[in-house]
Amino acid sequence: MLYNLKGTLTVSDVNFIVVECGGVGFKCFTTLNTVKEIGRIGDKVNVYTHLAVREDSMDLYGFASLSELEAFKLLITVSGIGPKAAVSILSELSPDKFALCIASGDSKAITRAQGVGKKTAERIVLELKDKMVSISSGDASQAVASASSVMEGSGSAEAVEALVALGYSQSDAAVVVGSMDKSLSVDEMIRQGLKRLAKNL
Repeated sequence: MLYNLKGTLTVSDVNFIVVECGGVGFKCFTTLNTVKEIGRIGDKVNVYTHLAVREDSMDLYGFASLSELEAFKLLITVSGIGPKAAVSILSELSPDKFALCIASGDSKAITRAQGVGKKTAERIVLELKDKMVSISSGDASQAVASASSVMEGSGSAEAVEALVALGYSQSDAAVVVGSMDKSLSVDEMIRQGLKRLAKNL
């Protein structure tokens, strides 16, 4: 029903913003990432929206980018994930980082979001596995695709597991290993992975 709002930012709180359009202030629940990106009070802003209608309420959710809106819409299709849990997850992870977590099966990173347990995170990964490339942008799409292929190749998957055991996140390890030549030995992948990941710290 409401695709986006263009107007003046009049309130910016931890979990919601107010955008004034034609004298009407629209309260939009949102993520910490959008609150950081959207601008300052008095700025002209454009917010992509989703209207969640329930028997007892109508809540508007607003996002600074289309990719964040798409990630939100995908999340609320997962059984047991409501708008509040989706906002919590996208406050912790950007859409690109979230897509990488799904592609690499990194449910642990998703559990960092408030109120999201291990089983819920695993269900999110399982249900969204084939849908995430669509919300990634530019270089991240390539990273998501390579992370997906890594999880399918046995040697690459072994190298990722070793890097995770050494303390790196599954999504970071999958991206690094995914960019390597598949003919390398597992040991060589681990060695190169350690070098590249150490540079990123």
